[in-house]
Amino acid sequence: MRSIRITLYIIGVLAATMVASLSAFAQQDPALSHYWLIEPQLNPAAVGRSPQLNITAAIQTHAAGYEDGGSTMYAGADMALQLGRTRHGIGAIFQNDAIGLFSHKRFTVQYAYHFKLWGGTFSIGAEADMLNESLNGSKADLGDANDPAFPTTDLSGSKFDASVGLYYMHRHWNVGIAMQHLTAPTIYLGETNQYKVKSAYNLMGGYNIPLRNSFYTITPSALLRYDGAAFRADITARVQYNHAKKQLYAGLGYSPQHSVTGFVGGRFHGIDLGYSYEANTSGMGLGAGQHEITLGYHLDLNLSKKGKNVHRSVRWL
Repeated sequence: MRSIRITLYIIGVLAATMVASLSAFAQQDPALSHYWLIEPQLNPAAVGRSPQLNITAAIQTHAAGYEDGGSTMYAGADMALQLGRTRHGIGAIFQNDAIGLFSHKRFTVQYAYHFKLWGGTFSIGAEADMLNESLNGSKADLGDANDPAFPTTDLSGSKFDASVGLYYMHRHWNVGIAMQHLTAPTIYLGETNQYKVKSAYNLMGGYNIPLRNSFYTITPSALLRYDGAAFRADITARVQYNHAKKQLYAGLGYSPQHSVTGFVGGRFHGIDLGYSYEANTSGMGLGAGQHEITLGYHLDLNLSKKGKNVHRSVRWL
């Protein structure tokens, strides 16, 4: 009972902090449309959540039709480990978010501890990040402005950062909460330029609703993000078809005052492939949206054989 009270206390503190933070700045962390496929990007407690080796890559283009609209590239891997009677997860992420002359890179290592609770699995996770910010000032075309305050040389800087998260997974549903950028670092680019990174918070969850036809399920999910000033909610619903080790899905997502997203994808012979188009509804026009492609591979691990991690055949989710 004491461990349960401690767990509830930790969840309560993180949830209260998420609501109470009042720092003012624009959202700085990219979130891909297929967030339910790459949960470790937003929550370190999600690594090793299934007894598999998971490898995922994604690319998202920004503001299609606009020059220098930029893109986000993501590559991540995580796996479960059984050490004696305890279950753990480890992971690593590389992410590059580029727009115009700016590039935001993230190098991450993650760890999570998993234990049984209330018929499901509860996880506590943490990560260490190296953040790199760069400005390609040499490519700037200032025209006649010739602003001396704008750098005309290439600048970059790096700082250490950290994040923590909680994650709970039951048979048909899951929920996670995370606090990112614990150190709130200031990254200096040269002597006179700096980029302030402030703490951000997210809450995400999903539920699998089985239908009478056992081949189909409906899966609603949601991602809530708050960075001190800007709040964004992404609400998604997908219909999934599962049969003979094949999975297909299609769905829609909606973010109030931001966008509408369409999804399609599936898992074939152990490989995930997904596509989405996010159409902006915020004034840029439906055509100025984001194309996104995700690719993943999942390999089962036999964690029950005397604590050894032995791979098995690919399992379909």
